[in-house]
Amino acid sequence: MDYLWAFLIGGLFCAIGQVLMDFTKLTPARILVAYVTGGVLLGALGLYKPLIDLSGCGATVPLTGFGYLLYNGVREQIDKIGFLGIFTGGLTASAAGITAAMTFAFIFSLFFKSSAKE
Repeated sequence: MDYLWAFLIGGLFCAIGQVLMDFTKLTPARILVAYVTGGVLLGALGLYKPLIDLSGCGATVPLTGFGYLLYNGVREQIDKIGFLGIFTGGLTASAAGITAAMTFAFIFSLFFKSSAKE
């Protein structure tokens, strides 16, 4: 049942993004920013945690999950160190994921040449 909920919730996020690209003049970059911002707002309203509890990776893998991760990191750092946590919380919470993405991108760039003409 967990896989079904993950598929349905994750698929719903993807379907909404596709509908926005197909039927509005929003660019993919603006939709991505809206998804991250939406994750932050849903986290702040207490609505995203129940979604994660229901669907697991279906809610944590999309960009809304990244927004929720940023929100959670900021909230924890504010509780821990106060006002300075506003500036450090998001980076602290997402550092491992961002570092992994940059490292793997660099490694793959060594093995695969760009097809762009110079």
